[in-house]
Amino acid sequence: MKKIFALLLAVIMVLSLAACGSGSSGDGSTLVYGSGDYDSINPIMNEHCEIKHLLFDSLVKRDGDGNLVPSLATEWSYDEAAFVYTFKLAEGVKWHDGEAFTAEDVKFTIEAIMDPDNGSENYPNYEEVSAINVISDTEIQFVLSEPNYAFLDYMTMSILPEHKLAGEDMWESDYFKNPIGTGPYKLESWDVGQAITLVKNEDYFAGAAKIDTIIFKIVTDDSAKALQLKNGELDLAQVTPKDAAAFDGEEGLTVLDMATADYRGILYNFWNPFWQENADLIPAINFCIDRQAIVDAVLLGQGFPAYSPIQLNKYNYEGVEHYDYAPAKAVEVLGSIGCEKDAQGYWCRNGERISFTINATPGDQVRIDMAQIAAQQLQQIGLDVKANVPAEGIDWGGQECCIIGWGSPFDADDHTYKVFGTGKGANYSGYSNADVDKYLTLARQTAIDSERAEYYKQFQIAMAEAPAYTFFCYIDAMYVADSRLKGIDTNTVLGHHGVGIFWNITEWSIEN
Repeated sequence: MKKIFALLLAVIMVLSLAACGSGSSGDGSTLVYGSGDYDSINPIMNEHCEIKHLLFDSLVKRDGDGNLVPSLATEWSYDEAAFVYTFKLAEGVKWHDGEAFTAEDVKFTIEAIMDPDNGSENYPNYEEVSAINVISDTEIQFVLSEPNYAFLDYMTMSILPEHKLAGEDMWESDYFKNPIGTGPYKLESWDVGQAITLVKNEDYFAGAAKIDTIIFKIVTDDSAKALQLKNGELDLAQVTPKDAAAFDGEEGLTVLDMATADYRGILYNFWNPFWQENADLIPAINFCIDRQAIVDAVLLGQGFPAYSPIQLNKYNYEGVEHYDYAPAKAVEVLGSIGCEKDAQGYWCRNGERISFTINATPGDQVRIDMAQIAAQQLQQIGLDVKANVPAEGIDWGGQECCIIGWGSPFDADDHTYKVFGTGKGANYSGYSNADVDKYLTLARQTAIDSERAEYYKQFQIAMAEAPAYTFFCYIDAMYVADSRLKGIDTNTVLGHHGVGIFWNITEWSIEN
């Protein structure tokens, strides 16, 4: 009997999700979004979390042009002489459980990120914070030991409730499987591996959203997302460029080609002995990659070749080494460091064939295709390289290298200091370069544009001379949406994983 009941429950769940798709329950009040899976919803420890924009708020937020505007903070000031930021907070804001939001919640959240025992990848954003002073329930000060020009950008961090998390493990707490925030939507239910259902917060301090219910339906395979869009099981999903092309002219569906600051490339694991001994191979590898061929074959032209992590930022230095496709230069570099070819035409070093594997994330067809094409291009030059899709996922500490994705459309400090700085929270490659550390630190300490430009120029030069990654390309985010869905800002430049599309979710609506 229990088995029959469980089966009926599963059938009802599937039918209800299907009804919420292009049919949207018949009243236009439910949106079904094709989402990746979540083990927990923890926006302060792991930033790759699209759902956070619906559940949580931050002191400041970004508008569609990337400008910083008020959110939980109504106004702020900065004392340049003392390095002190003061924020005045909105009054009357409530957590989803009805408790009052106060400055103590802000202090608790940022201190949790800064606590080294918590291991947040975001802690480098707040390294300069020496004190957090709660002046009142609606006023808070951050005292910095030295300037951080990007600090205000990092006040876009989601704020969590102290009354729910005080004394809790900031990774393992049950809260992260049943979170409450102050955001425009509240968690109603979470069917693990299947769907996360959110309902609108009628008492949202900035005004209630128009769409009543949003279901994050878990669809981890790119091909499955495309199929479910066609079948009407999803109203919105990000798809691969190849799948997006199949929706051109599809009645009732709209293809959204959105610009991003999201790049792809090869991350090298410098903790691995192979790269500790062979890091000087990377410039040669860089010259072997035909980036335009990857853009054309994998992205169908929906992107462009990459050479820098801040290529779309105003501080980009165009004159840095691009490592344009040049097999002859690759051969020259390999010869200059003592490599020779064996009888089968493969490059060897110290009598050993140069061989490594590029991993790609399971289910991410774009990264899989990029790994395979890159391996083929490197094979053509005589490097014994293979592509692999590990069933268990990426082993960051044990692998040789993998296809990485990063990128931010915001301040140049974002996704550089914490990604390439020695020992920083998001430096998953173990990369260490004293010059890179020096120039990234100097750049975040000055507000003078010309000085920042020079420091970021030197950062890019230093990293091009000793590359951390092999950059491939920047990619567009391709979304497919039910044509009745209105309000998406297609001019917004999105970030890593195409995150950011929900920035104005309260303005979205579904037409009947």
